[in-house]
Amino acid sequence: MTVRGAAIGGLSAVLLAAAALYATPAEAAPGGHHVVTWAASADRLGEGAPDCGYRMVVHTSVGGGDLRIRLSNAFGDQPLTLDSVYVGVQKSGAELTRGSNRRLTFGGGHGVTIPAGEAVFSDALPGSLPAATNLVVSLHTPDAAGPATGHGMAMQTSYTTQGDHTGEESAAHWTATTASWFYLDAATVRTSAATGAVAALGDSITDGWQSTADLNRRWPDYLARRLQRVATGVKGVANEGISGNKVLADGAGQSALNRLDRDVLSLPGVRTVFLFEGVNDIKAHTGVTADDMIAGYRRIIERAHAAGKCVVGATVGPFKGWSEWDVAAERVRQDVNAFVRDSGEFDAVTDFDRALRSPYDPERILPFLDNGDHLHPNDKGMQVLADAIDLTALDCAGGPRSTG
Repeated sequence: MTVRGAAIGGLSAVLLAAAALYATPAEAAPGGHHVVTWAASADRLGEGAPDCGYRMVVHTSVGGGDLRIRLSNAFGDQPLTLDSVYVGVQKSGAELTRGSNRRLTFGGGHGVTIPAGEAVFSDALPGSLPAATNLVVSLHTPDAAGPATGHGMAMQTSYTTQGDHTGEESAAHWTATTASWFYLDAATVRTSAATGAVAALGDSITDGWQSTADLNRRWPDYLARRLQRVATGVKGVANEGISGNKVLADGAGQSALNRLDRDVLSLPGVRTVFLFEGVNDIKAHTGVTADDMIAGYRRIIERAHAAGKCVVGATVGPFKGWSEWDVAAERVRQDVNAFVRDSGEFDAVTDFDRALRSPYDPERILPFLDNGDHLHPNDKGMQVLADAIDLTALDCAGGPRSTG
């Protein structure tokens, strides 16, 4: 293809994405349901700023119609008012594809006030949204104060401004950048009743730390691309990782146990919970034992099964060479991984330890997959994790195993 041909092809793709937001959604046929197409775990982000605009870039997984977004005030201590919210398609940076920016409503109105500790979905936006779209959500907070809710480590550049410029497609007023998402924690689309989603419950590796920013190279992103290429009932992927997160104890975000309902089980269309978490509990040297970790895993399995979800367990990856590694922590990791592999209590198992470890020193990440800190995979390692997942296990066709 010539350079000119490539440019025309790229422009056509952009224009098609914009036009899709106005199209009649074939996916919104009677009998369909809403499925999460993007999500990020909610956490406290410091103090809210009045008269501030946020233009946030997120990458969809499953395509569908009737887009909705969920806005969260989970960590707020007072009501949060958002008086203008728009969605569009990214052209470049903070600039939107012409004609793509559309206002969202809430109960038919242009704004919404969210009580402290709660979240709200927008009204559905008529039209269809393709898979793998860089969706841009712009919102304005006229008088925000107190703790702000959002996701700290987005691995994605978003934009901020003073005043309400949400309806503008130009980047002219969106000159400041942020590496976090504010007040936005999910987006859903209506698709066929046979389509579901998987929610990845994890820590910094799931969150994408040390993957290349702005290129969607977290392992759940690679998984979403795999799912689009195969015939499977699971198409949506929700990334519910928080850097530093633990299964058992609050700290870097609420623990997996304490945020399971809000971040995972409340998401529309989730069929399977993918649990890949535990290294932060193990390496913290707080006296956490393998039995403690196993008890935490069992509580997650029981609660997910009670909600009708399947649970795929992933083994904890190697981290020898990280400053907190020692023989005692390694022993706990090995015992936890033996439970994941052999207990039969998960509906399926993915062996991330085996996928990452060096054949020459299985307590270490293979250097080719190591970003250099001996805990977090690089881009190639992220892809290897996604490739290790049995996609048929995510479909959970037979339903969760009995917990009785």
